[in-house]
Amino acid sequence: MKITVVGAGAVGATCADNIARKELCDTLVLVDIKEGVAEGKAMDLMQTATLLGFDTKVIGSTNDYEKTAGTDVAVITSGIPRKPGMTREELIGINAGIVKSVTENILKHSPNAIIVVISNPMDTMTYLALKSSGLPKNRIIGMGGILDSSRFKYYLSTAIGCTSTDLHGVVIGGHGDTTMIPLTRLATYQGAPVANYLDPETLKKVAADTMVGGATLTKLLGTAAWYAPGAAGAALVEAIVRDEKKLFPCCVYLDGEYGQKDICIGVPVVIGRKGIEKIIDYKLNDEEQAAFNKSAEAVRSMNAALDSL
Repeated sequence: MKITVVGAGAVGATCADNIARKELCDTLVLVDIKEGVAEGKAMDLMQTATLLGFDTKVIGSTNDYEKTAGTDVAVITSGIPRKPGMTREELIGINAGIVKSVTENILKHSPNAIIVVISNPMDTMTYLALKSSGLPKNRIIGMGGILDSSRFKYYLSTAIGCTSTDLHGVVIGGHGDTTMIPLTRLATYQGAPVANYLDPETLKKVAADTMVGGATLTKLLGTAAWYAPGAAGAALVEAIVRDEKKLFPCCVYLDGEYGQKDICIGVPVVIGRKGIEKIIDYKLNDEEQAAFNKSAEAVRSMNAALDSL
């Protein structure tokens, strides 16, 4: 098993670290455009092997995609990070060219690879990767909903005063501050609706905090977050390579599901060795469906910017 992570910045390196620790592959390749960065971080990671007890071989490469040949799963984190005050939408002009080029280079040497997209704006970058590559839709997956759902459960756990591992909560829709939809109606605490423990106003605040969770961290850190995004990417990779049949909210291509066509947006899916194995219908109520349709409109508006590139 071979996994490639493109982009050795904070998110990419954290994702690679999680993949190595979990021994998800025999060989892990870290690629970056900046001379020496991928090689240095790969060496640093390898020097933790005896301390953490993993056998995965980590290789660094400065823009040499020949080293990625035979990759089973490729994770794209490339692109500039979001800076304070910058929306994901503003990233599109810069990151679209990067993601398209990386996708082409990966598939040139690994035509059977499944591609995981973390680069922002994620919904548009996932759509771009799918359309530019011509791959079947099960092999291009945007990670966003996994991260957003983790943040949702964090805010729920803080409000309830419980461990987040006892919570189930899903965020669907676009991976953006105004487009994501935390499904508060379906969130549960060990099987019981969270509405049993939180009043409507508190639940509304949890949803609002979730939606700006990324921006909150960017304001505090001065750059985009990396621990949770990297861990979310690794969790998605794990579900693929271990054929877990795990239910995750991911950015995927819709062809009529949830009333939408020709768009990549976050919905619940089953993830296994083939990538996206099934889209799950959550039977949204009218209010949730209206919010989803509005989210899809916003994502389409962002996708339209690709036409001018």
